Amino acid sequence: MRARLADSEGFVERGGVKIHYEVHGTGGPTILLMPTWTIIHKGFWKGQVPYLARHFRVVTYDGPGNGRSDRPLDPAAYGQDAQVAYALAVLDATGTDRAVLVALSMAANWALDLGANHPSRVHGTVLIGPSVGLAPPSSERAAHIALSGPAPDVERSRVPHVRPDPAEHWVKYNREYWEKEHEDFLWFFLGQCFPEPHSTKQIEDGVCWGLSTNGQVLVANSKARMPDADTLSDWCRRLASPVLLIHGDDDRISPLRRSEILRELTGGELVTLAGAGHVPLARDPVRVNLLIGEFAARFRTAAPPPRTWIRGRHRPKRVLYLSSPIGLGHARRDIAIAAALRTHHPDVRIDWLAQHPVTHVLERAGEHVHPASAWLANESAHIEAEAGEHDLHCFEALRRMDEVLLSNFMVFHDAVRETPYDLVVGDEAWDVDHFLHENPELKRFAYAWFTDFVGYLPMPDGGERESLVTADYNAEMIEHIARYPRVRDRAIFVGDPDDVVGDAFGPGLPRIRDWTEQHYDFAGYVTGFDPAGVADRAALRADLGYAPDERVCVVTVGGSGVGEHLLRRVVGSFDAAAARVPGLRMVVVTGPRIDPSSFRPAERLEIRPFVPDLHRHLAASDLAIVQGGLTTCMELTAAGRPFIYVPLRHHFEQQIHVAHRLRRHGAGRRLDYDDIDPDTLADAIATEIGREVRYRTVDGGGATRAAGLLADLL
Repeated sequence: MRARLADSEGFVERGGVKIHYEVHGTGGPTILLMPTWTIIHKGFWKGQVPYLARHFRVVTYDGPGNGRSDRPLDPAAYGQDAQVAYALAVLDATGTDRAVLVALSMAANWALDLGANHPSRVHGTVLIGPSVGLAPPSSERAAHIALSGPAPDVERSRVPHVRPDPAEHWVKYNREYWEKEHEDFLWFFLGQCFPEPHSTKQIEDGVCWGLSTNGQVLVANSKARMPDADTLSDWCRRLASPVLLIHGDDDRISPLRRSEILRELTGGELVTLAGAGHVPLARDPVRVNLLIGEFAARFRTAAPPPRTWIRGRHRPKRVLYLSSPIGLGHARRDIAIAAALRTHHPDVRIDWLAQHPVTHVLERAGEHVHPASAWLANESAHIEAEAGEHDLHCFEALRRMDEVLLSNFMVFHDAVRETPYDLVVGDEAWDVDHFLHENPELKRFAYAWFTDFVGYLPMPDGGERESLVTADYNAEMIEHIARYPRVRDRAIFVGDPDDVVGDAFGPGLPRIRDWTEQHYDFAGYVTGFDPAGVADRAALRADLGYAPDERVCVVTVGGSGVGEHLLRRVVGSFDAAAARVPGLRMVVVTGPRIDPSSFRPAERLEIRPFVPDLHRHLAASDLAIVQGGLTTCMELTAAGRPFIYVPLRHHFEQQIHVAHRLRRHGAGRRLDYDDIDPDTLADAIATEIGREVRYRTVDGGGATRAAGLLADLL
């Protein structure tokens, strides 16, 4: 899912080649994000577009040979003159008189040409890892480039978690090899673009984009005319607009020396990113976004809005609370923690940075939703888009949510820059936790992190690749905590030590429970309600309108739309279940993201879009059928009610972490989705409904303990 869709799009045609462009945002000035080598398309700007388009007008386009543009095989279509003509045509088509140019790698040639020869169209230029003929490539690459030689017989490296490093693999930089082994070349070349550890996702993205074109296109591109050193030097000296250079000192494609020469020739500013490779806009996107944004802001013509600064003594205590939208249970427990925090600090102001459907719950509770919440890309929608029929590869869905998470972190960054918060609380706010550790200098507040599971775990059918990639993500997190323990002022596990699985994070990595006990405080489980308040079931049922002789089955699948298929199977079993259970009344709660009108109600079968205080209905029920999310299962455990849970396939948290906790509490009956048909589900309902249960007691003081851990930070 894209974090931001284009406001408009279209095509231009030059020299018989159609070029696709997009326009995002309306503020000034315009930023032109230029294409680079045709091996990838404009998707490589995915980390920049959402942030920049909130502050500026952004135009991006596919160069010839990839994306939604044509794929000519005439080398002239990829030459210097043609590339400049495409850029000018896009500026004209989008009504852009003048733009800030941002160019990666090869596109630096076209940007310098535009700045020197079309100065009235250029405010200024940002060059990232410029690949220009002002210095030779890296020594390893230079020693092995053989563009016109025969294809070498070398070992393939088409494995996502392997980044080929040996210098001899540069022999793959060969026209014949591109045509013969296009995908293998992509794995190699993109591996060289990202020498930084833990870059599996960036490499995979690049390969995916590279597979949108072919070796024949790369060969045609390689034969195009490029400017020589004298021409480039002349352009640099004639530039009249500012230049910002951004270059990683571990760039294995284009050496840092090229930017150093460009700085001398243009008088521009050079920002060296120590430890970074060739594409820092993907690997260090927060820093690159801020650098581009600060540079582009120089060319604003509108006066800045008025600002107010409050002296420290006059500032109220302020908390920014981020509650994960993946399941409404986070919102319930976070509201309970916030209420308990106010008993310690009655004067505290709590702002919530949240998404639908969490905002709906917060507003009903009278909480203040930060206006910047409107800018957040919806994570629930992404998860729904990733899901199949009761199937969610949760780990892969999280990996593919990187564009959304980065966009949302930049919203968070703007919010905390504009308002001096004393404390930020992130309940599984993966974006904030990751990017604060990647950019620890941005932390200017106390920070508390909440989670109810620790550790990504591979599914049994995921194979070697999934085992290695989950371990790589875990290793990165462990390294973050070891290097910057000061980022998390509190790490709070919502549960007890025995609720943590005993597996290892991966080969050579510590065991999850041992590591968690060393790095977390334990609050116990946060139910979000007082179990004593639902202990009198007879009074509760009467208050909710359930008759004493009814056998009530409540069916719910949480706040996302992922559980729709399970709801349909349960509804399909109602007639068979009603034949087995006299007086059966089934209440199906679709939640805020599933259309209740798509289900047909029947006598004693109710379809409700939303139920206030759902925990009360669960506590009053004789049986619940749920998806397998932790919050609902633990609410039922705390209330001592029988329930059937059906974990999503390939959802490592539900399949492993939640299942472990429920086994510890002796709670629930697990069914697999593949085994459910109307008769088997009806039999299970008849067996479980009204059954006496003896679960491990769930302590109701988790919210109070969690709030006590937060209170000290204020």
